Amino acid sequence: MEALQKIVPGELYDANYDPKILEIRKEAKTKIHEFNQLSPAEDEKREAIIRELFGSVGKNPVIEAPFYCDYGANIHLGDDVAINHNMVILDGAEVRIGNCVFIAPNVGLHTAGHPIDVERRSKGLEFASPITIEDYVWIGASVTVIPGVTIGKGSVIAAGSVVIRDIPEGVVAAGNPCRVIRKITAEDQKTTNFIKRK
Repeated sequence: MEALQKIVPGELYDANYDPKILEIRKEAKTKIHEFNQLSPAEDEKREAIIRELFGSVGKNPVIEAPFYCDYGANIHLGDDVAINHNMVILDGAEVRIGNCVFIAPNVGLHTAGHPIDVERRSKGLEFASPITIEDYVWIGASVTVIPGVTIGKGSVIAAGSVVIRDIPEGVVAAGNPCRVIRKITAEDQKTTNFIKRK
């Protein structure tokens, strides 16, 4: 994956016209297409594709189809990660997902972005910054995480949130932009509703 070494976190690179990067992306998307066409009963084949494609994969991965990514090699999963349907990972930079992380449907982890000015953007230039999801995080449905964000150990991100800055460990966070609502406490062992609605 020498071509991916051209992608230096936070610096611009040619995402749309560099032939080596395009070839790696095509190979990855071909494997993902194969993964998405397999029967849910073909667990071993599905896991084999993920292990071949990703940078590293821990024990007991669960990834429901459809799943999408750009390169795969920059994705690192810990043990017992569960990813629900329609996950999108734009992995121009590394995406590290810790142990026992639950990710609901329609979540996007987007390490990639484009320049604000039209001149550089129109040349196909892009940047990427890593995303880290620490152990025991739960990410609700339809959450978007932008480049450079870390979500701390044990935290919960409520459905529909847009995470634009780091989230500390052990909290419930929600909204657009996503903000900490409260700490997770022992009281949470007594309820199923993690956000108290007014």
